[in-house]
Amino acid sequence: MDRELAPEIIRKQRFKGWGVALVVLLALGASYYLLNKVLRTQVRQSEVRVAVAETGNVENTLTASGEVIPAFEQVLTSPIRASVKQVLLSPGAAVRPGQQILILDKSLSLIELDKLKDQLELKRNSVEKLKFQLEKESLDADLDNQIKGLSINRQKTELEDTRRLHKIGGRTQEDISRAENALKISELEKDKLENQVRYNRQSKNTNIRESELQVRIEENGLKELQHKLKMADLVADRPGVLTWVNDKVGTTVNEGEMLAKIADLQSFRIEGSASDTYAEQVQIGLPVIVRINETDLRGMITQIKPSVENDVVQFSVQLDDAQNAALRPNMKVEIFVVTSRAKQSVRVANGPAFNGKKRQNIFVLENGLARRREIEVGLSNFDYVEIKNGIRPGEKVIVTDLSRFEHLREITLKP
Repeated sequence: MDRELAPEIIRKQRFKGWGVALVVLLALGASYYLLNKVLRTQVRQSEVRVAVAETGNVENTLTASGEVIPAFEQVLTSPIRASVKQVLLSPGAAVRPGQQILILDKSLSLIELDKLKDQLELKRNSVEKLKFQLEKESLDADLDNQIKGLSINRQKTELEDTRRLHKIGGRTQEDISRAENALKISELEKDKLENQVRYNRQSKNTNIRESELQVRIEENGLKELQHKLKMADLVADRPGVLTWVNDKVGTTVNEGEMLAKIADLQSFRIEGSASDTYAEQVQIGLPVIVRINETDLRGMITQIKPSVENDVVQFSVQLDDAQNAALRPNMKVEIFVVTSRAKQSVRVANGPAFNGKKRQNIFVLENGLARRREIEVGLSNFDYVEIKNGIRPGEKVIVTDLSRFEHLREITLKP
């Protein structure tokens, strides 16, 4: 026969059942909360950025950096070895054409100029002296040749007389041979003199020309020094702003040493640099976009330095609007090198949603819902991404990164 349980046991079993139920309810609540966090299908509208697809040009670009520098910067160097005597202008001063910037002590070069003038006079006198000398030698050779001709005529007469006397017994055959030999020697000597005359005539002009060339070299050296002394006045040949000057009065400067810099701050160019991984893509003639704060300026690569330094390739950019008011010397700018271009394509503003893959999933707004859609991406730059397939102009695309929801087909946007 069954006994009735004690009230304490019943109460304990009842409490135990309630505890199990409470634990189950808490577990279900926690699971619901976690699943709701993991599989949440709602996103606040304020958390996403939406861009409207449109039709336009898209340029594929490489990112680089650059610095604004004056399009023209004249470097004035010392044409002579001298010392800085006086500085007339300080950096930042406006310079007019013909305005002197500093004064050099030219005393040593002036002494050298006088020395060159004296050497030039000596060379000129040497040329005149050489002309007289060669003229005298030519005349002497002509006279010796004429004298030798007269001597030969006399010897021919003596030879004929000796032959006549030999016929009548007044001379011997030995006398005839002696006279014939003397005549032959004189004729050979005359040939030698005639060769000397011809040589003198031919070499005369050559020797004079050589000496005159030496005089011309001395004259050019004199003119060069005179030009250097004129350049040593150190005047500007065009308007600009003095950006640097050697203001150390009394210091000695060597020939070719920099003394001042003049820049034209009305026009500028860009010196750019990019990673050497883009070295093969950066080419002369490629268009570029230079971004200065909110201003974009167009230009073109005009020069690429042949060497790569510190894993960086450097290049020069000529701007279409080189006098834009936004340009300032030494300003750091962003450069986008345009490597290819797609005209009148569907494009969307670039954002974190685009991960660089050719085919990817993004979310498009349709009737208040964000629906997942697969698209094909083409060219891209800092501003736009080309959509080759999957998006039509006018559709609203979420460009915020929603990759955590890529397993869902749609998402609800909450106000």
